[in-house]
Amino acid sequence: MLARILRIALCAELAAYVLLGWVSVRLASASGAKAVLVAASIALGARAAFIVATFAWAWVRRSPRAPGQRIGPLAAARLVGGEIGAFLVLYLFAQPFERLVMGPDRLFPARTATVLLVHGYFCNRGSWWRLRARLERAGYCVASVNLEPLFGSIDGGVERLRTRIEQVCERTGAQRVVILGHSMGGLVARGYLARHTAARVACLITLGSPHRGSELAAAGPGRNAQQMRPGSAWLAAMASWPLPEGLPVTAIYSVHDNFVVPQAAQRLDGAQNVVLKGIGHLQLLFSREVGDTVLERLPPATS
Repeated sequence: MLARILRIALCAELAAYVLLGWVSVRLASASGAKAVLVAASIALGARAAFIVATFAWAWVRRSPRAPGQRIGPLAAARLVGGEIGAFLVLYLFAQPFERLVMGPDRLFPARTATVLLVHGYFCNRGSWWRLRARLERAGYCVASVNLEPLFGSIDGGVERLRTRIEQVCERTGAQRVVILGHSMGGLVARGYLARHTAARVACLITLGSPHRGSELAAAGPGRNAQQMRPGSAWLAAMASWPLPEGLPVTAIYSVHDNFVVPQAAQRLDGAQNVVLKGIGHLQLLFSREVGDTVLERLPPATS
C-alpha cells in the first residue's frame, strides 16, 4: 500500500513541476534549464526542510547527554546531511519501488534462526534494502514483512508478524526467528512476545524503537501513531509485560535520533542497551556501525 501511495504522490509532484516549468518558460520567459533547477530546488528543499525541522525539535526536547556523547559542528552537519540523504533514498527510491528493489524474500533451509526484518511507521520492507544485503552477504537467511494497513493499530501489525513468522519457519525449517525491528517494528515485536510468547523467537534486536513513546508521534495520523505517544494505554500495557526470561534482547539507539524524542525513550528495561551517537533515525538503516553492532549480536549464520 505505501509503495503505491508514494508512487502516486511522486507522479503528482512531477506533474506539478512540469506545469510549473511550462508556466515559467511560456509566461515568464525562463529557460528550460532554469525551470528544471527551480523544480529540483523545491523538491529537495522541502524534504531537507522537513528533516531539519525534526532535528530542531529533537534538539529542543533532547535527553541529557554525557560529555562523550556530544558531537562538534562538522559532525552535526554530516549527521543532518546523512539523514537527508537517507530520507531521499527511502522515499524517492527504495520504498516507492519496493518490489523492484527487494524482490521476493530469498528463503532457504536454515539450520540456525532466520532473521526477520520488521519495518517502522510509514515505511515498508523496502526500508531494509541496504541492511538486508549486508546480512545476506554474511550468510544469513533473511525474511521481511509488510505491516498493513498503513495506519492501523500496532496490534494488527502483531498478527501480521505472527502469520509471517509461521510462514518463514515452515519455508526454512527453522524452529525460531531472530526479529530485527526498526522504530515501530520493535514495538510490534514486543507486542508479539506479550501475546504469543517467545517460543518462536531466538532473540530480539530493536533499532531506534520508541519503547516509551515519542513526542513526534502526536503529528502522525493513524491508530499506530496514537499508540506511540508517551503515556498511551498501549505503551503502559507493554511496560507491564516483562521481557521473556532468558530471551536475548538488544536495544540499539542513537542519542542524536531525530524522530524518537526524547531519545532516552528508546531504552528498554531488561535489554542490553547499546548507545550510539552521530546517527539519525533513518540513518540507522544504512549505518556501517549499526550493521556491525547487529552482526555482533546475531547467532552464527551457520551451525
